[in-house]
Amino acid sequence: MINLEFKSILELIKAFPDEQTCITYLEELRWNGNVVSPFDPTSIVYKCAGNKYKCKNTGKYFNVRTATLFDNTKIELQKWFLAIYISTSHKKGISSIQLGKDLEVTQKTAWFMNHRIRNCFGLDNSEEIDSTGNNGVVELDETFVGVKNRHANKNVENSQG
Repeated sequence: MINLEFKSILELIKAFPDEQTCITYLEELRWNGNVVSPFDPTSIVYKCAGNKYKCKNTGKYFNVRTATLFDNTKIELQKWFLAIYISTSHKKGISSIQLGKDLEVTQKTAWFMNHRIRNCFGLDNSEEIDSTGNNGVVELDETFVGVKNRHANKNVENSQG
């Protein structure tokens, strides 16, 4: 079941119909049957109730979400999987408003998920344009600022805008 390729959202939903299926998949993908503590990799790990584990050396509890992009969230894994599929399958990404509508979550939650996914996959849009123009090629659409929109003392003769 590891390294699945989905051709549609429907296939994704059929593959992961509930939370437990998602947890089982992540455990197999992350640990391949040999659970390792994120706090101390050399420690013995005890399985506890509710898909939790306990690190013997540190005494800390953890689950498959710990130290991943899903960490410290109450959002269901199925919604996370859908968000990852939707975000990565759109060429130019997806807005948090649209993602929120698709997943039936608030816009703030969708924004949070979008940023975690982008951060995880290195899809950061925060690069600034270098004012010297040495940072690379920048393409802009043509625009026209009319003379009539300018103040009288700002008009420039023989200028389009």
